[in-house]
Amino acid sequence: MGFESIMAIYIVLLGPPGAGKGTQAKIISEKMFLPHISSGEIFRENLSKKTELGNLARKYINRGELVPDDITTGMIKKRLSRDDCRNGALLDGFPRTVSQANSFDEFLAIDHKKVNVVPYIKVSDEILIERLTGRWTCPVCGHVYHEKFNPPQKPGICDFDGSDLYQRDDDKLETVQNRIRVYINQTQPLIDYYRNKGVLVEINGENNIQMVTEELLTAIQERIA
Repeated sequence: MGFESIMAIYIVLLGPPGAGKGTQAKIISEKMFLPHISSGEIFRENLSKKTELGNLARKYINRGELVPDDITTGMIKKRLSRDDCRNGALLDGFPRTVSQANSFDEFLAIDHKKVNVVPYIKVSDEILIERLTGRWTCPVCGHVYHEKFNPPQKPGICDFDGSDLYQRDDDKLETVQNRIRVYINQTQPLIDYYRNKGVLVEINGENNIQMVTEELLTAIQERIA
């Protein structure tokens, strides 16, 4: 049975920064004919279009506060109500909390739907740090290099315009370590939530992109067959 013929598949993709979640989300959504719903994009869209929920969210953002779960969930629900989501969706960055996960489950249950599978792309802290701290960016053209995986021809110099490369604050060791700690602390309850529901599948994110994709597709197929 082809992925395109299966109705209402909902996938929640989890993974720490540096795990390759964004890359895999794009590949999987295309192969499975499912829209890739990114919470970051949903926020930017609502803020730029000044929707009712976007304006509410902006008030909290401007005060430096977390946007309440009901506003975030409301944005996601509106996005899922569009025609392109009639056969389901792949969610990236939502839910972030158990409260959001509960609300999402209740929303799907209204139409007798559910989260079918939650792949969790696991990568050791050491590998994550290597991937993230090795990134260097050109300040002129924006091209991103990596010391190990995609180095410039001349160390510290952009191949395209000869500019000196720099390292973003987000890619510096102390910041990276903190980002990983924050993700694990915030996400562990969500991982436990989905594991207890029997839909969590751990994926080895330390393999190359193609191998991770194959493992993801196999795990998803097994859960929706």
